Amino acid sequence: MEHSNNTKVTEFILLGFAGQHESWHILFVVFLVIYTATLVGNVGMILLIKLHSSLHTPMYFFLQHLAFVDLCYSSAVTPKTLQNFVSTKPSISFTGCIVQLLVYGTFVTSDCFILAAMAVDRYVAICYPLRYPVIMSQRLCTLLLLGSYTMGFLNASVNTTFTFLSNFCKSNTINHFFCDAPPILALSCSSIDLNIMVLTIFVGFNLVFSVSAVIFSYTYILAAIIRMSSASGRKKAFSTCASHMTTVTIFYGTVCYMYVLHGTNRSQEQEKVASVFYAIMIPMLNPLIYSLRNQDVIEALRHTRNKCF
Repeated sequence: MEHSNNTKVTEFILLGFAGQHESWHILFVVFLVIYTATLVGNVGMILLIKLHSSLHTPMYFFLQHLAFVDLCYSSAVTPKTLQNFVSTKPSISFTGCIVQLLVYGTFVTSDCFILAAMAVDRYVAICYPLRYPVIMSQRLCTLLLLGSYTMGFLNASVNTTFTFLSNFCKSNTINHFFCDAPPILALSCSSIDLNIMVLTIFVGFNLVFSVSAVIFSYTYILAAIIRMSSASGRKKAFSTCASHMTTVTIFYGTVCYMYVLHGTNRSQEQEKVASVFYAIMIPMLNPLIYSLRNQDVIEALRHTRNKCF
């Protein structure tokens, strides 16, 4: 990993946003507020599910872990970004960059598969309500969760390895606010065709597999809802799926914009804004979506409030 002058790369400079040095105080406050809300929302969701036995179901088992992975991948990016806002030299060590990309990639990919598992859970709950407790057993839920984390770590490990096998001799300045594979590969002075191919294959597989599971599940869910004779039953079924569908639409839509459409006619600043939404905003929004649009969570919150006050 060398510059053209054959000195070893020990750190990367993170360029951040255009005009960052002039408006760092505003950016710092905005990102700090978002990250604080992310911490409070996701930790609160985890504790709420843990403390209320009424939420000890497969749906909330997956939701608890969704909150955990959101918290982890946001924490992989945001604290370092906040530090760089107030630093005269916004940088990250070579090792730190590897760790950041590995942790971020692991939990973002795990998020994809957990959302797919949640879609399957909703499919079983609505299409096979009488067999739901038997099908969605603790063993199956645990296996789905372990599979999600395994796929996350495998994907991140391969992509991180192939990203940092490159020779960095163009520059050590990353035109981004955190270590992500595409802007890091832009610094390589060697051929990155293999790196891009591996990144595309793994991201493509993860998206195709998880999105297919979501589409399959919701196609059958919609058919089952249409066949329901009771209007209240249809309303309850839609209500059960509304929060998850909102989260899925936001998450996968942003992932597709970031990675599937990468290389299209977009400026680097547009890429960074999309990354802010994807890496920092979504982890804050998910607890809000599940709190405001889920009656079980609202009831648990009311119960907690009444108990405390």
